[in-house]
Amino acid sequence: MKKSSTPVQEPPATAASRRPTPPPAWQPRTAAAPLLPDTEPYRVLGTPAAAAADPALLLRLYGELVRGRRFNAQATALTKQGRLAVYPSSTGQEACEIAAAQVLREQDWLFPSYRDSLAAVARGLDPVEVLSLLRGDRHTGYDPYEHRVAPLSTPLATQLPHAVGLAHAARLKGDDVVALALVGDGGTSEGDFHEAMNFAAVWQAPVVFLVQNNGFAISVPLAKQTAAPSLAHKAVGYGMPGRLVDGNDVLAVHTVLGEAVERARRGGGPTLVEAVTYRMEAHTNADDATRYRDDSEVAAWRAHDPVRLLERELRERGVLDDEGAGKAAQAADEMAAGLRERMNADPVLDPMDLFAHVYAEQTSQLREQAEMLRAELDAAGEPR
Repeated sequence: MKKSSTPVQEPPATAASRRPTPPPAWQPRTAAAPLLPDTEPYRVLGTPAAAAADPALLLRLYGELVRGRRFNAQATALTKQGRLAVYPSSTGQEACEIAAAQVLREQDWLFPSYRDSLAAVARGLDPVEVLSLLRGDRHTGYDPYEHRVAPLSTPLATQLPHAVGLAHAARLKGDDVVALALVGDGGTSEGDFHEAMNFAAVWQAPVVFLVQNNGFAISVPLAKQTAAPSLAHKAVGYGMPGRLVDGNDVLAVHTVLGEAVERARRGGGPTLVEAVTYRMEAHTNADDATRYRDDSEVAAWRAHDPVRLLERELRERGVLDDEGAGKAAQAADEMAAGLRERMNADPVLDPMDLFAHVYAEQTSQLREQAEMLRAELDAAGEPR
C-alpha cells in the first residue's frame, strides 16, 4: 500500500493546549483498609476476650455443636444404608452452620447451599424434612415460608442473587428483614456470586454473605481457583466490608456474623464474611478425598476441631463438667435415634404428584398425560 506523502499537520497552538494536563478527577471513594479490618482470621476462643462471653450463650452453642456433629454422623450413616441418595457432610464446619442460624431473628431469612442441612436444622426445621430432598422425596421437603429458610441450593451460588432480591424487596416494603446467604469457597468463582455482590452493594441491601472456605471446591484446592489474597478481599471490589474469621471458633463466627446482621438491619448494607474452616469428611459419599489431600492435613485440622475448641474453653472456665457434657451427648443421641427411626420408614409416594405444582393451571398436554397415568394405575390396582 502506497504511503501518503502528506505530512501530519500539528494543530495550531492555543491557550487551551498550553494548559498543563490536569490530574485524573477520579479517586477511590473509600480506602481499602476500613473495608478489611482483619489481617488474620478473627478468633475469640483461647484468647482473653473469651472471658467476657456469656456462659449461657457458650453452653447453648456447645449443645448445638454436639447435636450438629451427631446429626452429620447420623445422616452419613443413613446414606451408607441407602436411606439417602447423597449427603454432603458439614462435619468440621459445624461452627459456621450453628452460628449462622443462631444470629438470625424469627423474621429473617436463611439461604443455604446443599451442604448446609445442619444450618436449616439449627434454624428449627424438622431434620426429616430437611433431609427429604437428599432422599429424592418430593420438592424441597419443607415449607420455606414456615421457618424462612430457602430450599437447599444444589447449583453453586444461585441462592445468592435470590437472597439479595428478597432482602432488597423487603426493605422497599419497609419490612425488618435481613437475609443471610451461605456459600462455599468454590461458589465464589461463579458468576452468580459476583452479580449478587454487586447488586447487594449498589442497592445497600440488608444481606450478609457467609463464605465457608473449607479449602476445596470438591477436589480443587483454593489456590487453583483464585489468586485473591483472601476471599474476604473480594468485598473491597464491590465496596462492602469484608471480614475474615476463624470458622472453627463458634464464638468468633457468632460475633462477626451478629455484627454484620445488625449492621444490615440498621441500614448499613451488606457484608461479606469469609470463615476459614475445613471439611473433615469427603465431599460426599461419592467422593474419595484421599486422592487429593493427605491424612496429615486432616489430622492437623482435627486438632482444631470446633467442638473441642469450645469444650476446652468451657472446661477451663469451669462452666462445663463431665455431667454437662454427658447430657449434651445424650440429647444429641436422642435426636439421632428419632431421626433414624423416622428415616427408616418408607415414605408413601403418589405418582400423580408428577403433575402437581408444575403450572398454576395445567396445560392440556399435562391433563392428558395425567389421565393416562391414572388409568394405568387403576388398571394395575396400585394404591394411591
